[in-house]
Amino acid sequence: MEKIINKEFSGERPLFGSHDLRLENVTIHAGESAIKECSNIEAVNCLFEGNYPFWHVHGFRIDRCCFDVGGRSALWYSDHLKMTDTVIDAPKMFREMTDIDIENVVINDADEVFWRCDRLNIRNLTLHGGTYPFMFSSNIYVDGLESDSKYVFQYVKDVEIHNARITTKDAFWEVENVTVYDSELNGEYLGWHSRNLRLVNCHITGEQPLCYARDLVLENCTFGPDCDRAFEYTSLKADIRGSITNIKNPMSGHIVADSIGSVTIDENIKAPADCVIETRRQIFMTAACKKQ
Repeated sequence: MEKIINKEFSGERPLFGSHDLRLENVTIHAGESAIKECSNIEAVNCLFEGNYPFWHVHGFRIDRCCFDVGGRSALWYSDHLKMTDTVIDAPKMFREMTDIDIENVVINDADEVFWRCDRLNIRNLTLHGGTYPFMFSSNIYVDGLESDSKYVFQYVKDVEIHNARITTKDAFWEVENVTVYDSELNGEYLGWHSRNLRLVNCHITGEQPLCYARDLVLENCTFGPDCDRAFEYTSLKADIRGSITNIKNPMSGHIVADSIGSVTIDENIKAPADCVIETRRQIFMTAACKKQ
């Protein structure tokens, strides 16, 4: 493998069409498409200031690097990326990519990152700012996520998330086959229009969560006091620990909670309108009466 060490490049396509190349302590200054149409590339302790450096790259590793604000849209139309211990200050990263493996990465402008990507393996990712991370992506595994970006995980499929703290609005809209474990989900209008969304050991805050959902499953979840009008027009099976403030017009299924502040069933409820809603005390009393 050829090595380039302690060099600086600028302008258009300075390393275009390179293969089997290792960059160490290299700076890519302003310009475009520095490492385009390449394969088997390693970048270690490098700084990327120019636009679009990694387009159409097949097989590459990025370790302990920094993407400056000017290095926007740096990773598109590429595959088989391993990225570790890297800081990204530019938006619109990771577009139309497959086989992405990320560990200990911070993205400080997460606007439109991870769009239309497939097969992502993520450990310890931080997202700040921006809108619509992960739009239209699929086959995602995450263990360790801190995010304050808006509208995260919309239109995604086949996703498993562990140990996340997500503060957002309109998260998990129009998703399919998503499971979230041991996480904190803060924000309004969580999970609307989702299909096969499963939340396990999660804490949920924000108004009107989990409405218009199909085949929703909640296991051992807790809700903040601001979670009102929950589950409207939703089919679900829910095991809620603690109290939930208000449940409104669930469509079908079974909801069990330690306590329920109020239930709203009005003339707008949708068929089959046969959701069973009860507290654990009611279940205990019913069982006790049957024994007598």
